Amino acid sequence: MIRPLIALCLLFYAWSYVSAQDQFEKPNVILIYTDDQGTLDMGCYGAPDLYTPNMDALAESGVRFTQFYAGAPVCSPSRASLLTGMTPTKAGLNDNATSKPGSHEGLPGEAFTLAEALRGEGYQTAHIGKWHLGYQPDKMPNGQGFDYSFGHMGGCIDNYSHFFYWNGPNRHDLWRNGEEVWYDGEFFLDLMEKEAHDYIRDHRAAPFFMYYAINMPHYPLQAKSQWRDYYADLPSPRREYAAFVSTIDESLGRLLDQLERYGLRENTIIILQSDHGHSTETRTFSGGGYAGPYRGCKFSLFEAGIRVPAMISYPKAITATGAVRDQIAAGMDWFPTILDYVGVKSLPDYLEGASLRAVIEDNAESPHEHLIWKGPDRWAVRKGDWKLLHAPIDPVGNPEAPWTPIVDGSFLVNLKQDIGESKNLIGQYPEKGAELEAIYKRWLEGS
Repeated sequence: MIRPLIALCLLFYAWSYVSAQDQFEKPNVILIYTDDQGTLDMGCYGAPDLYTPNMDALAESGVRFTQFYAGAPVCSPSRASLLTGMTPTKAGLNDNATSKPGSHEGLPGEAFTLAEALRGEGYQTAHIGKWHLGYQPDKMPNGQGFDYSFGHMGGCIDNYSHFFYWNGPNRHDLWRNGEEVWYDGEFFLDLMEKEAHDYIRDHRAAPFFMYYAINMPHYPLQAKSQWRDYYADLPSPRREYAAFVSTIDESLGRLLDQLERYGLRENTIIILQSDHGHSTETRTFSGGGYAGPYRGCKFSLFEAGIRVPAMISYPKAITATGAVRDQIAAGMDWFPTILDYVGVKSLPDYLEGASLRAVIEDNAESPHEHLIWKGPDRWAVRKGDWKLLHAPIDPVGNPEAPWTPIVDGSFLVNLKQDIGESKNLIGQYPEKGAELEAIYKRWLEGS
């Protein structure tokens, strides 16, 4: 009887092993979202003074985009767009959610998120880092499809005390699965890193989705000491900002090492994107980010407010390593792109994002004929090389009155001819302005 029992055990073991392997046919997904990282603020994007070897290596292992757009020039609506596959307007969150506990602002609880979609495909789901999509239970991560959550719910925190970093009254803002937790004096990115490493270790037996929302280089600029020393010769505020970017990069390298440690790197989709352009607020010493020839910054619909660094790496399926894609794409496209790679055949028909898989693998044309942005007081449309902005602001170029529109009406540019968006062509090409405005109005009527 012993030998048949052994044979039965071996057969069961073999079946279990095959079942585990079958689970791994679906890739793990890690969606890394940095905060206030400028349009060109990586070595691979041409920043001449930044040391970002891990970000650069990630780009070299996959595909990097040059005309990739955030859903909004501010935090909350950009994140809402990312997690729903829609423009912020249609997702239901068109401006920053307040950072006050008890507020009812935020991403509507009935929104269908990427986490919910992947959980329906058998994925374990985790949010680690910044949230900024609401404080009510149905708007917090565990109410939006995440099985596990660790991080801060508001817009920004001091990285050591974990108190809301803005104005009074001071409020502690660090949570695990909806319950307040305290880690006084511990650097927040170190806490994020530990949470992510532990999660990878503990959930490696089945496919997982991790939304890794780094709250940096958003102010307060509290870089690690070795990077402050490294950039000591740069002028302020670039040195404070650069040190923070390299602090992120170093931590990112350890996250990639953890995947390698458990043999997960080949079958893990890693996406890295900034939520919007760099900040010029006084809390970030009025600047520090790098946008090269692009105009604007955070809050602005000029290019440097919404054009962001973005890349994807998936060694098992994406063989076009080190490739660069110039096609127009947007943060809302990651939702259908990820589901495409996961093997989901039927997507919600209301999604405004589109899968980028053909662009990534075959250098196909952009799936978008146009892109639209809408804020509380201004909007923009891009179609081809043309872009129309309504009542645009430029906090960089207008320091005395940063929230005053450059023009009260329409501002038309041709990005191929004027990448710096310096000249308003609306008087010269009124018919083109009317064409883009009509696109916006049709879209708005359907919202």
